Amino acid sequence: MARIKISFPEPVVFTTTIPVRITDLNYGGHVGNDTILTIAHEVRMQFLSASGFTELDFGGIGMIMSDAVIEFKSEVFYGDSIHAEIAMGEISKFSFELYYRFTKKIQGEIIALVKTGMICYDYERKKVAAIPDAAKIIFIR
Repeated sequence: MARIKISFPEPVVFTTTIPVRITDLNYGGHVGNDTILTIAHEVRMQFLSASGFTELDFGGIGMIMSDAVIEFKSEVFYGDSIHAEIAMGEISKFSFELYYRFTKKIQGEIIALVKTGMICYDYERKKVAAIPDAAKIIFIR
């Protein structure tokens, strides 16, 4: 079976730290795969907020996640802190890619690499929309 490989692009445009909560653990005693995607969502919300946006107001338009890919590298446990980084990927008229690199804050070991595809969406008209000019500021770092 071919394994997924994510190449994390540079430069990093946003960083934050996410503590691992007891509720993030699965029956194996480590952070579950579903939680990695939830952490990516939290990091994306912090990134957008730092630029004055939300997923429902991205320069006057909303956005929807069209796809997600996760490449797991190592376990992470309760009490660990995750150093999260975001980098930009491909940008089109209607969509863009975000890449996330999660590492153990103390050891620096990579936990997971994540890629999400984000599509701009007009929720009122129920249609895909172009990336608003006001939102393009997040692409210039």
